[in-house]
Amino acid sequence: MKKNPLVPAGAVACAALLCFGGCAMTAAVSVPPATAPSTFDVKAYGATGDGKTLDTAAINKAIDAAAAAGGGTVEFPAGDYLSYSIHLKSHVALHLGIGATIVAAEPTADLAVGFDAPEPNPVTEQYEDFGHSHWHNSLIWGENLEDIAIYGPGKIFGRGLSRGSNRRDVLPEERTLPGDGRPELAAPERARLNLALPESARAAIAAVKSGPFGYPGRDTLPAGVGNKSIALKNCHNVIFRDFTIYHGGHFAILATGVDNWLCDGLKIDTNRDGIDFDCCQNVRVANCTVNSPYDDGICPKASFGLGYVRPTENVTITNCQVSGYDEGTLLDGTRQRKVMGEGGTGRIKCGTEANGGFRNITISNCVFEYCRGLAFEEVDGGSMEDITVSNITMRDITNAPIYIRLGTRLRGPEPIAIGTARRIKISNVVAHNVAAQSGVLIVGEPGHPIEDLTLANIFIDYAGGGTAEQAAREVPAEEPQRYPEPSRLGTMPSWGMFARHVKNFDVSRVEFRATKDDLRPTVQLDNVAGAAFDAVKFPHAAGAPVFVLKNVEGFAVHNSPGLPETNRAEKIAAERL
Repeated sequence: MKKNPLVPAGAVACAALLCFGGCAMTAAVSVPPATAPSTFDVKAYGATGDGKTLDTAAINKAIDAAAAAGGGTVEFPAGDYLSYSIHLKSHVALHLGIGATIVAAEPTADLAVGFDAPEPNPVTEQYEDFGHSHWHNSLIWGENLEDIAIYGPGKIFGRGLSRGSNRRDVLPEERTLPGDGRPELAAPERARLNLALPESARAAIAAVKSGPFGYPGRDTLPAGVGNKSIALKNCHNVIFRDFTIYHGGHFAILATGVDNWLCDGLKIDTNRDGIDFDCCQNVRVANCTVNSPYDDGICPKASFGLGYVRPTENVTITNCQVSGYDEGTLLDGTRQRKVMGEGGTGRIKCGTEANGGFRNITISNCVFEYCRGLAFEEVDGGSMEDITVSNITMRDITNAPIYIRLGTRLRGPEPIAIGTARRIKISNVVAHNVAAQSGVLIVGEPGHPIEDLTLANIFIDYAGGGTAEQAAREVPAEEPQRYPEPSRLGTMPSWGMFARHVKNFDVSRVEFRATKDDLRPTVQLDNVAGAAFDAVKFPHAAGAPVFVLKNVEGFAVHNSPGLPETNRAEKIAAERL
């Protein structure tokens, strides 16, 4: 009998005799060959999940097995998996099952046992802090990978990670020892916990010769210390979904040069930055909740960390919440303000690292609570353009609710020039109980204005209480190499808005209120060309003007209760209205 060409090699052929009028037929049945497993349980590779035994080797063996099989899912069933550096591989997903926690182990006091060493990066470390220029010294890291995923509902606990100074950071329960509520412990408690780096490591760090921007040096850590929960470099096609990070170190997530990245449904309650995506393209951050009292919550950046300029572009941030409550109190549901008595950082911010610039950024349907306001900071020579923000609510905001800065820090290799900030549209914002110091703060540079800026459908109520002395204050130019923050410019001489070096500025359907009478003017414009205010409500205290204008060319006010119709094309050197 001839071999049936439809039967695959290795299959078993079975004959069945069927009799129909003396005729016989032979039927062939094929059995598919055995296939490689697609799920790899870390316990099958020796992990204990008891929270005491180091499971690093077993976890990495499971990942290696999945990669060798062509891809698969590494499964973490319920348990606490104590580990140092975990190495991601292409085509491999980590599934943190319910009740599963990956716990960052604490390095030994002499650092003989700990996390992977930070990789050399001499090109960039003159321009970026230690955290932005190293990835391997992390709990979970991957470089030059494709098609990877981490998904929940389990947890990552960065217990043994450092936020940039000691061998590991202080835990919330250690911060709240009697008489101490600060991010770092007082010296006696730090000594008791033995968190300090070895003297030899501190001496080596102190001996490093820093460049013109003070790097390397700041936040520098020796080999063995880990400072990030998850770090990715030069990866694409990445999914992070539905897991929790608690006490995540310098960065809960640092992604640099990562493209086609979906970050969805994460809960992060951490001791420094939440989600930083740096030089990344085609990014979607959705449905994430980030509490980060000591630093930024969700933070697009475009640093020189890769050793070349690359923009962060095509980014959507939507349906997210950021806050600055005491660390740990987001996850336990109490949202306490005992340690962070004046509110944490917490916010959404583009910058400050911005060599590559930001393009095509959309932020929508987000909530800010007990933190700083929305910030866009282009100070390192890149282009910040084509940005829209809509449907934002804010409560208990501790500085400028909206801060836009085009500056001259220019932290990068020569040649480097002042960048651009243009085509920025912000609409549908409600902010309640905003600190009195800054107001909406928009600052460009002489000869380099922020261009084509629109603010529309905005309601902000401020604490108020400003004085006549504050109203008379002249705002100095910001020192070029200082870190850009609203507080750097001090208390502003206007309480609702201050704009300097701006071109084509449209403000419509904007209302400001002050809880206490504020003796400063509502709005001050300085070196602004083309300012149009339509249907605005800008109250003012008796004797205080609504507008202070300095070097303003092209100024119009229309349809605004209590304000005269105005349309002036000439240059206004100085005037109070």
